Amino acid sequence: MLEIRGIDVSYGDTQVIRDLSLEVRKGEVVALIGANGAGKSTTLKTISGLLRARKGEILFEGTPVHKAEAYKLIGMGLSLCPEARRLFVEMTVDENLDMGSLKGEAKRQRQRTKEAVFGLFPRLKERRRQIAGTLSGGEQQMAAIGRGLMSLPKLLMFDEPSLGLAPILVREIFDIIKKIREDGTTVLIVEQNVKQSLAAADRAYVLETGRLVMQGTGEALLSNEHVRTAYLGV
Repeated sequence: MLEIRGIDVSYGDTQVIRDLSLEVRKGEVVALIGANGAGKSTTLKTISGLLRARKGEILFEGTPVHKAEAYKLIGMGLSLCPEARRLFVEMTVDENLDMGSLKGEAKRQRQRTKEAVFGLFPRLKERRRQIAGTLSGGEQQMAAIGRGLMSLPKLLMFDEPSLGLAPILVREIFDIIKKIREDGTTVLIVEQNVKQSLAAADRAYVLETGRLVMQGTGEALLSNEHVRTAYLGV
């Protein structure tokens, strides 16, 4: 579904991603793990069209997309739930969800998709008229995920979905991610909670200082000595 071929990404003169290649197959949950500053969020922003690769290609369902505008990628089925939620904090939950379905089939299916989102997150239905900035952190993350789902994504990318959440809410968010995959949406996740993300992932990649250093199944990397020492504190 998604194929990255040898991309380099820089911020000005500072190179952040070096010759990165990876793939996400249809129906998978794939995790991208690494320390702070390894280039994980930069990778998601580049896939999403928010940054441009200086070298290499990105293909989505066989179509080159590394030069496409971000709004066109959303229409193709690529959606990003960004770090720190990035909700429209002065708008209601309902209005935030609507912002995820502004065009095409997503707009036509808006009410049906919204009911599906409320099925995943009953608390959002209870708070649909509430201003998003007044929600708890967990509820804001639910709204951000819901907004991502409103675009009818084929591939939904998560950037640090558990950031700042209590452990019980972290488990709930990962349960929702599993349910999203079961409902037919492919998932690519960047997450500091390495244990949870590897446990949820079919496959995973390890980034260190912008380079891919390891890959394998989530289960295999959970038991890998280097991963356990570097990222799980074991």
